[in-house]
Amino acid sequence: MATTAQSQTITVDGRDVVITHPFKVLYPETGTTKADVVGYLTRIAPILLPHLHDRAVTRKRWIDGTGTAENPRESFFQRNLDDTTPEWIVRRTVQHKERTVDYAIANDASTLLWFAQTASLELHVPQWRFGPRGAHRSPDRLVIDLDPGPGTDLPECVEVALLVRDLLLERDLEALPVTSGGKGVHLYAPLNGSLGSDQATEIASDVADQLVSSRPALAVANMRKVNRDGKVLVDWSQNRAAKTTVSPYSLRGRTRPTVAAPRTWAELEAPGLGQMEFPEVLARVERSGDLLKPLLSQPIPSSKADAPQ
Repeated sequence: MATTAQSQTITVDGRDVVITHPFKVLYPETGTTKADVVGYLTRIAPILLPHLHDRAVTRKRWIDGTGTAENPRESFFQRNLDDTTPEWIVRRTVQHKERTVDYAIANDASTLLWFAQTASLELHVPQWRFGPRGAHRSPDRLVIDLDPGPGTDLPECVEVALLVRDLLLERDLEALPVTSGGKGVHLYAPLNGSLGSDQATEIASDVADQLVSSRPALAVANMRKVNRDGKVLVDWSQNRAAKTTVSPYSLRGRTRPTVAAPRTWAELEAPGLGQMEFPEVLARVERSGDLLKPLLSQPIPSSKADAPQ
């Protein structure tokens, strides 16, 4: 590895990845630099890559860093790969209703470092993967996003998460919790690939409706911003084929370098729960490995290609 004030060249996967301005601060509140982000992605790669494998990556980029709470910097989502993309980045094409998009596929550490070079802090992916014959509507996991409304926080999200866990268990689905790195909690459940995205979405929607029916003062399933004060939004919609969720182990573009961090249920129920930053996540992985391993156990059938719209 060669480093100067202007660039850092890292050899990984047999490729030289040039990181320009490695000491540029991307998280001003903590002084976290682009080089620090590269270091995190390098160390977390063996754990993160299986959760990204063969998925279409939508990147959320902070070119000038995240800024501060008083002065947040602008960000933007980028799906399509442009002319500046290195030739060695693996890409797969999806025909959406309105346009065709060439997505990056992150199956190796060198691609993660290129993401860091482009200040792509958040990596968002669908619940389905590409197979040998194209994109599938057959998801290998179900996700429910618990987003606290005004006047609520993580404790209320945990209360809802425990209820959702029980409702999923009634459907023989094991819920695995992730503190989102933002404000709320994500719940994942492994699927065996026998359901389409529409069917998975229906299950998640039914769970949300059942919860709201039994606890209307605690939760809401309507995606609109109205009537969310004091309630947790149970977002079931991210199971649709065209939707994405920030990947487990992805950084978040917040004022501090938080991560979408897998947790144990005991942690969720313990007092003082908070979002985790990347040094804590690295220590956790070194100590306990990947808490989301059950999500990786189900292969996707490759019998038909069916690209999301």
